[in-house]
Amino acid sequence: MPIAGMTNPLTGLPTIAGLAVLVDDVAGRANYYRTSREQWTVSSELTVDINPVAYSSLVAAPDEPVIASARGVGAPGSPLLSVCDLVHAGQPIGVGTVHTLALEGGPDTPVTGGADPLIRTPSTTLADLMAVEPLPGGDQAARLRQRPDPIVNNLLGIVHGGVSSAALELVAAAAINHDRSDPQRTGSIRVNFLRPFIVAADASAESVYAGTALRVGRSTAVADAHAIGQDGKVALVARVTTYR
Repeated sequence: MPIAGMTNPLTGLPTIAGLAVLVDDVAGRANYYRTSREQWTVSSELTVDINPVAYSSLVAAPDEPVIASARGVGAPGSPLLSVCDLVHAGQPIGVGTVHTLALEGGPDTPVTGGADPLIRTPSTTLADLMAVEPLPGGDQAARLRQRPDPIVNNLLGIVHGGVSSAALELVAAAAINHDRSDPQRTGSIRVNFLRPFIVAADASAESVYAGTALRVGRSTAVADAHAIGQDGKVALVARVTTYR
């Protein structure tokens, strides 16, 4: 997956948020392939840990994609656990994990979304790909609105867990780096999936990601982020740690 060149729509800074999409997809598939044909899977936890070398590697070889390879851990059961190795330009840059719940009675066939409303070009932004847009925040807070988009939905018709996780990283990092002359870089992402995050077809629906800085120090910082559905309920929670 190409990562270099992606920027946070709230700060304009380079971001590795897209790695959450990659980990959720690849590690989630590793778990799914270990279930029976009568079962469906949903992610319950996702983590991404990044080595600082990732940032210099992406700058040095921006045309190289990040390669993810995942494997199941332990015997199949519920929850299922998989671990994902992330490699860029031949060197390890991080790891990810996904916990997955196996459910009985899933849909017989994948739920199709619809035609892609986005005309993709080399200059298409990360925000456009994720169908998110900035909202007013505050000194220690940052917000993104999730727009209705059939492409960012997963096979169950829910906003893709990787997309939501990436958006949580964006708002958390933006809250930490608000008005900073020496921005910090994300070292870890921890996400819990509480309930389906569904964006209504009504374009006026307010489904948002909100990030708040908990502690911003000179060398490290921590922020929490939430995905809040149109019903006002928290669907996902995340904690992001950054380093200078």
